[in-house]
Amino acid sequence: MRNGSIDRKTQILNEATRLFSDAGYDKVTIKQLAEACGITEPALYRHYTSKESIYDAVLDAIEARLSVDIFFEELDKVNEVEDMLRSFASHIITFFTKNEDIYRLLLFSALRGHSKAKRVYQMIRGSYVKYLNQRLDKFYDDGKIIKKNNEITARCFTGMVFDCALSVTLWRGFQGKLYKPEEVVENNVPIYARGLLINQK
Repeated sequence: MRNGSIDRKTQILNEATRLFSDAGYDKVTIKQLAEACGITEPALYRHYTSKESIYDAVLDAIEARLSVDIFFEELDKVNEVEDMLRSFASHIITFFTKNEDIYRLLLFSALRGHSKAKRVYQMIRGSYVKYLNQRLDKFYDDGKIIKKNNEITARCFTGMVFDCALSVTLWRGFQGKLYKPEEVVENNVPIYARGLLINQK
């Protein structure tokens, strides 16, 4: 019985993630969630008290999927600016092209002005901006890069990378020639890195 309850909660989370990422929080009803799981609404309420509590659980599950802390710990070991930016960009593109539903949730929450939009942003995109800003500050303190507004650089670089992830998922086919993610990384990372480095000719 206990395992069945866990499995049912997992099913509800999976279906909710799919529905929220396909239509947005506002458009999804408890009835739709229950039907997608093949259960009644009262049965769904035995696991979650409201649609908002389901959405919170979806966000918690996504946060666990992201595992950014583990990635950032590994990236802390990369001490060259260009190598760090390359690994940073490759990770984002690889992860979000394989997990398109997460990016869709981010877009829907922002466009619809959901009350949890800030949490969704901080969790999905803001964590990368914050990390990169801190790394750039450290590179500057170590005398490796020139003085710039590192927060602006972190936002712009992260934005470029996320846009690339969009181009190979949600926007594919809209922009003419489709470039492979590794082509974008190899083209753009050196531009950013060499614009930051000291004593570049």
